[in-house]
Amino acid sequence: MKVYSHERLARLAGERGMPEEYLHDLRVVSSVLPFKVNQYVVDELIDWSAVPDDPIFRLTFPHRDMLPPDVFDHLSGLRLSAAEPGVIRKAARDAHARLNPNPGAQLEANVPTHRGRRLLGLQHKYAETVLVFPSQGQTCHSYCGYCFRWAQFVGNTEIRQAASDVADVVGYLAESPGVTDVLFTGGDPMIMSAAVLDRWVSPLLDPALEHLRTLRFGTKALSYWPARFTTDPDADELLRLFERIVAAGRHVAVMAHFSHPRELATDQVRRAIARIRATGAVIRAQAPLIAHVNDRAGDWAAMWQRLVELGVVPYYMFVERDTGARSYFSVPLVRAWQVYTDAIRSVSGLARTARGPVMSAAPGKVLVDGVVRIGGTELFSLRMLQARDAAQVGRQFFAEYDPTAEWFDDLRPAPGSWWPA
Repeated sequence: MKVYSHERLARLAGERGMPEEYLHDLRVVSSVLPFKVNQYVVDELIDWSAVPDDPIFRLTFPHRDMLPPDVFDHLSGLRLSAAEPGVIRKAARDAHARLNPNPGAQLEANVPTHRGRRLLGLQHKYAETVLVFPSQGQTCHSYCGYCFRWAQFVGNTEIRQAASDVADVVGYLAESPGVTDVLFTGGDPMIMSAAVLDRWVSPLLDPALEHLRTLRFGTKALSYWPARFTTDPDADELLRLFERIVAAGRHVAVMAHFSHPRELATDQVRRAIARIRATGAVIRAQAPLIAHVNDRAGDWAAMWQRLVELGVVPYYMFVERDTGARSYFSVPLVRAWQVYTDAIRSVSGLARTARGPVMSAAPGKVLVDGVVRIGGTELFSLRMLQARDAAQVGRQFFAEYDPTAEWFDDLRPAPGSWWPA
C-alpha cells in the first residue's frame, strides 16, 4: 500500500496540478493536523477533474480554513521565514491545545480506574460498553480531515490514547459484569495484522468473560482500503478470526465509517462487504454530516439506500464534534436536522434505521429530534439516546432555538426544561 503524507502529500498534489499557493496552505495545515492518503483513495475515490471541490478531496486533503485564521497566519509566517523545525513543531503543539484534542471530557471522565490505577487506553463512558485503543492500531489507512480522533496521529504522547497490555483489559472486564460490548477503536484496529488483532481478541473469548456478548470494530478500512478484507496477505486470516468470534457465541459488529456514496461505488468495497457478511458479522454504517463533503440530503439518501442493498445497516448520522477542523466542517444544527429529515423521507423503512443528527457530547448521545413551537416560541426538541447516567436515557428536553448553534455547548436550556448534567 503506497501512502502519501507530509511532503509526499505535497508532491502528489503538485503532480496532480494543484497551484503553489495551495501547496503552501497544505504544508501549513498539515504541520498541525494529520493528513494521509493511499493510492486507493487517490486513484479510485477522488475525481481529480473536480478538484478542489470534489467531496473526497475535501475529505482527505488540507484546506487553510481547517485552522483558526490566527493559527494559520502564525504557522504560515514561520514557514515563509524558514523558521527552524523545532520552532514550527512548538507552534503546532501550542495549536493542538487550542483545537480541543480530546472533546467530551474523554480523558477526565471516561478513563476507568482498576485497583487504584488509571487504565489509559480504555474508556468506559456508558455502562454497557468499554472502548479499547490498542497501541498497535493507532493509525489508519487514510485520514479524514474531520476526524475527532486526530490527536491520536500527531505524535503528541500527552494527548494520545493507547493501551499496551491486553491483560489490563481482561482484568478490568473480569470485574465489570455489567459490560456487554467491547469496541476496538483508534485509529483503526483493521490497520493491525490479523495475528496482532487476535492477541487482543482471543483473551476476551474466555468463558470467564461470558458477559461480553458483542465485539465491535470501528473502522474506515472498507472505505479507504477494502483490500484489507479481500487481497491483503492475511485477509483470509482476519475473516477466520471473525468466524471464530461468532462460533464462540459472540456478536461481531463492524462499525464502518462511510462518509459519501462514492465510497460504495467500487467493486473492491462490494466484495469486501460480502466477505465480511459471510463470516456472520454484521456491518453497521455511521459518519458525521460535514460541510463540503456530505451536507446534502441526496447524498445521504443515496448512501443509505446503497448500504441496505449491500446488506449493511445504516446506524448513525453524527454531528461534527467540537474538535480539530470543526470550523471548516461543521454545519448549524438546524441545517443538519433538515438534511437528515429530507434524506430519511426519501428512503424506505429499511434505511430508516439511521438515527440522527446525533451529538456525542459530554453527557451522552443527544438526538436533535426537531424544531417545535411551544406557547408561540420555537425550540429545539432534544432526546438522550445514550447517557453517562443511564437514568437519563430516553429523556426529552428542550433548548432555545438558535439558527447558528453547531454543537451541544452552543445551546441554552429552554425556560423550565430539564437539562442533562
